[in-house]
Amino acid sequence: MSIVGAFMVPHPPIILPQVGRGEESKIQKTIDAYDEVAKKIASLEPDTIIISSPHSTMYADYFHISPNRAAVGDMSRFNAPMVSFYEEYDTQLVDMICKMASKRQEFPAGTMGSVDDGLDHGTMIPLYFIKKYYSSFKLVRIGLSGLSLPMHYEMGMIIKDALEQVDRKAVFVASGDLSHKMKADGPYGFAVEGPEYDERVMKVCASAAFDKLLEFDEGFCNRAAECGHRSFVIMAGALDKTKVDAHYLSHEATFGVGYGICVFDVLGNDDSRCFLDIYRKGKNFMREYKTDYKDAYVRLAKYTIDNYISLGKKITTADLVGEMWKDMPSQMINEKAATFVSIHKGGALRGCIGTILPTCVNIASEIIQNAISAATHDPRFEAIKEDELKELIISVDVLTKPEPVNSWQELDVEKYGVIVSCGLKRGLLLPDLDGVNSVSEQIAIACSKAGIKSDEDYTLERFEVIRHYQG
Repeated sequence: MSIVGAFMVPHPPIILPQVGRGEESKIQKTIDAYDEVAKKIASLEPDTIIISSPHSTMYADYFHISPNRAAVGDMSRFNAPMVSFYEEYDTQLVDMICKMASKRQEFPAGTMGSVDDGLDHGTMIPLYFIKKYYSSFKLVRIGLSGLSLPMHYEMGMIIKDALEQVDRKAVFVASGDLSHKMKADGPYGFAVEGPEYDERVMKVCASAAFDKLLEFDEGFCNRAAECGHRSFVIMAGALDKTKVDAHYLSHEATFGVGYGICVFDVLGNDDSRCFLDIYRKGKNFMREYKTDYKDAYVRLAKYTIDNYISLGKKITTADLVGEMWKDMPSQMINEKAATFVSIHKGGALRGCIGTILPTCVNIASEIIQNAISAATHDPRFEAIKEDELKELIISVDVLTKPEPVNSWQELDVEKYGVIVSCGLKRGLLLPDLDGVNSVSEQIAIACSKAGIKSDEDYTLERFEVIRHYQG
């Protein structure tokens, strides 16, 4: 089985009488709609309830799925410790979601890196209403990420695939407030994008036009200070190729934050509602790669980054066909080599990741891997956002095999890169970098990157690079 119902709900702590102490009556429409949602869930009798929450563990480049067999939580943070929860997780479904993510080109999702195992209020508030009417379920809790909207949709598709594998009857609860910028006298102030966001997202969800959720500009969402958009997109992905009947229940912004509730009744399969495929096919990049990226190595790195950030798609060498790749050098497919992909924006470094030795079957695959890592995994920077793509300058270095050297005299800061090794610690610095003017500087920086002290007994290797520039 799969999803039998889905729900878009907010999570204002003030909605609980133990927190609101009478103030909750000012959002009575939201309370009434929440009760209707909870009764609907009870009538569906799901085995598992999946909740996506903006307040669960969140990473810039990874979807965190809550681990362990169970979790506890309470509302002490909101001066209501008497509201407490103990929930068992559906560990079999969690394991299957992780397995399905790994199969999908190692999609970045799993149970690693838990920061706080306790239940968050984005999860507990939906549970508060649900458990008034139904408690015979296990829970799966999914965090959001800083990755693109298409990747959040794909996360939902992975959940759907996993459900079909373990044969669960499940409901999906997308927890998330709308804009936090709805009133000048509200806690977060007012922005014109606030009411515009709320009106637009409620219209989209009320019609179940989930393809439109993918079209929200990230800058617009940030200015609106929305909370739950990515949560709603995961839900949409879990309903991929599913016919639904949408019901708009309520929208209020009494306290300056938008609270919207919609119900999605599942009616069966509908292969035409494959919104991620439709979005990817209809998306046109701003540049003509063949014209603007004459060097095939740089073209591949840029194409990889654009696809991953804008479309949530990790390309493979099988995608390198057609006119755009007609002039691709044969060694990109037939040879192995370590590579570095460097990204600059406005003259400043924006990301740089590479390999010391080849780790992939060919140079093209090495570039694809390192381009994604440079764009999303460089620990010095946040992941690149879609609105930055047009401003990026890319270069690709292809490294020769390292060779040992016995002294500094065998190095040349412009010609050779350097690898410094001490035990398991290794640091690398590319040649001919701005601001690195001497071999001593080059070695010192490489040692610093590896955590090697100057008085430690280290060894040196050198390598050359073929550097491919944009243009």
